[in-house]
Amino acid sequence: MKANQNNYCVIMAGGIGSRFWPFSRERKPKQFLDFFGTGRSLLQMTVDRFRPIVPIENMVIVTNVAYRDLILEQIPDMKAEQILCEPARRNTAPCIAYATNRIRSKVQRDNVQCTKDIRIVVAASDHLILEEEKFRQVILKAFDFTGKNEAICTLGMTPTRPETGYGYIEVQRDDVQCTKDIYPVREFKEKPDLETAKKYLESGDYLWNSGIFVWSLETICKALDAYLPEVAEIFRKGEGVIGTKDERAFIEENFPKCPNISVDYGIMEKADNVFVLPSSFGWSDLGTWGSLYELSEKDEQGNVSLHSDAYFHEAEGNIVVLEPGKVAIVQGVDDMIIAEEQGALLICKKAEEQRIKQFVAEIKSN
Repeated sequence: MKANQNNYCVIMAGGIGSRFWPFSRERKPKQFLDFFGTGRSLLQMTVDRFRPIVPIENMVIVTNVAYRDLILEQIPDMKAEQILCEPARRNTAPCIAYATNRIRSKVQRDNVQCTKDIRIVVAASDHLILEEEKFRQVILKAFDFTGKNEAICTLGMTPTRPETGYGYIEVQRDDVQCTKDIYPVREFKEKPDLETAKKYLESGDYLWNSGIFVWSLETICKALDAYLPEVAEIFRKGEGVIGTKDERAFIEENFPKCPNISVDYGIMEKADNVFVLPSSFGWSDLGTWGSLYELSEKDEQGNVSLHSDAYFHEAEGNIVVLEPGKVAIVQGVDDMIIAEEQGALLICKKAEEQRIKQFVAEIKSN
């Protein structure tokens, strides 16, 4: 399969992965780590996943300046100018606006006249996808749809359980605009409680919100103008600068002026041309120790040991992650996270893992 020169990819890789402390640390967060012993980090796996359908020169990675050299080390065939460094954290909408304007400047330099022909997929750097060829076919289908229609397309994962850790998308299946299994979105839903999640699963009209978006360059530029005019105006001032040697100074001065807002709130929940493509390709938002536990191979008592040797006695449902070469004996505890990295040790109930960010904040404040 030869990658189409009109296909582009934006990879968001600026998070600090605090929910995976201490394995993930601010100096080297989770997207740069090899969780499963494959020899590839989550970021490397993400780039590899898109290579057959997006030329490497058409990929951009948006991140923190602290991770620029780490990305160049992990993706050696990517040029330094393809790594966009945010000087401040401003959530996903400004991140996508920056990448969009960089792509637009490249397209203009390449003298491409029809921006509707330029298709862009936006994805996070820390998702796990088991069926990668199936994933690529879904992306190509979304590319085709957004190239022919002025539509914003998101991928909705077919739910397999009443998950409370994901947002949901309500599908409008009876709409006349439905085409080729791509449906208008009725509504985006926040992460539900367990009872609501069970109702979503039973109804069959709700999908997990993957946070993977596909659109044409023309469509996303129009959406930014319509729904985030203050962000669009900031980057409009950079026309003729973005993509040149003066870009860095412009971004340093102007990017922090952007509001802190997600693309979900800023565009997806406001636009009237949002569609969802129901999908199933072994997707997981690898966002928590619990999600890593669910995806990992377990022993007969449901215990998981990664990167180390752990011996379990009268213990069930635990996940142990230690530095390579270390040995642990775990006795008499159930459903625990036990993780150690570079002198920091976490022992926490799996059911309480949402408090890890709070624990890390306490350490930093002290």
